[in-house]
Amino acid sequence: MADQSFLSWPFFEAEHAEMARKLDDWAASELGGIDHGDTDAACRALVAALGKAGWLNHAAVDPAEPDGRLDVRRLCLIRETLARHDGLADFAFAMQGLGTGALSLFGTRAQREEWLPLVRRGEAISAFALTEPASGSDVANSTMTATRDGDDYILNGEKTWISNGGIASVYTLFARSEDMPGAKGLSAFVVPAGLPGFEVSERLETIAPHPLATLRFTECRIPVSAMIGKPGEGFKIAMSVLDVFRSTVAAAALGFARRALDESLDRVRKRHVQGAPLAELQMVQGHIADMALDIDASALLVYRAAWAKDSGAARVTREAAMAKLFSTEQAQKVIDRAVQLHGGDGVRSGAVVERLYREIRALRIYEGASDVQRVIIARQALDAR
Repeated sequence: MADQSFLSWPFFEAEHAEMARKLDDWAASELGGIDHGDTDAACRALVAALGKAGWLNHAAVDPAEPDGRLDVRRLCLIRETLARHDGLADFAFAMQGLGTGALSLFGTRAQREEWLPLVRRGEAISAFALTEPASGSDVANSTMTATRDGDDYILNGEKTWISNGGIASVYTLFARSEDMPGAKGLSAFVVPAGLPGFEVSERLETIAPHPLATLRFTECRIPVSAMIGKPGEGFKIAMSVLDVFRSTVAAAALGFARRALDESLDRVRKRHVQGAPLAELQMVQGHIADMALDIDASALLVYRAAWAKDSGAARVTREAAMAKLFSTEQAQKVIDRAVQLHGGDGVRSGAVVERLYREIRALRIYEGASDVQRVIIARQALDAR
């Protein structure tokens, strides 16, 4: 079993630790039976299982509670635990939260009541459509348009690298609706799948299989009531959602790293060289020490950011950026050491550490690449002086 001593840290309430232990037991007993051969089918099955077990209730607010909020510590604990067991399960949970985060935080009562119960039950799959072919991290450079036409908006443009693209029931979409430059012209919309003029133009394959797609909108009509928040608030909404969920990306990386350490500890205890376990070699002990240190340091940054947000901080831009940058970069190093300690078995297709090696790489890119996080941290530091 992975180390859970961190659950006694002062960042957590008693219910956080209890939830994490229950999820660990559930994941150990339920996730092993889901076939990953078909990625789309596996994601649908995972969303359904997470919804049936009630775990998705933590990913989106209950529309019956007007003052409901997202508990970021719960989100992080769930992502860390699921990532340790099954990367695709973590992905399935995360996208249910990220895909409807704008509705949880800014949606109207009607929007929330239409979609959030379905998402919480695992009966609808959600997606967050922000990235475009020419604007990834540079969100303010978005060129997709939403043109007002009477009681409708007409969508034109493309989105790409959209997680759950092609299998989602509902998309949170960001487009330029106002005749204003940069971030000021963006608005957010809730867009159901299957509308005329909305097509999945390409499915994208990656080294760690996930449902990803390019979406094309051609004269696609949506009602004015589909707008989330007010005209021109899209950038603020997107950044507010990322402010909540960026820490959870770090938590997923932490989960991958913990699994890599667990696999490595088992390996060096059982594998013998010249009649003695690998664990007795000082160089191996040095690798293990570095891995344990990186994991604890990451956990401190992750749960500091989550605790700060849950404690009422309006924004945790700096804290979340630090957590994401450090945790994803260090998890890559932890997993690389794990592969090295496994020798040839570490690069065998299907091995746990080989899968982790493929899974971790994307986390250093999505929801703000590592160098973007460095810019954010630097700007925050400069502005504080």
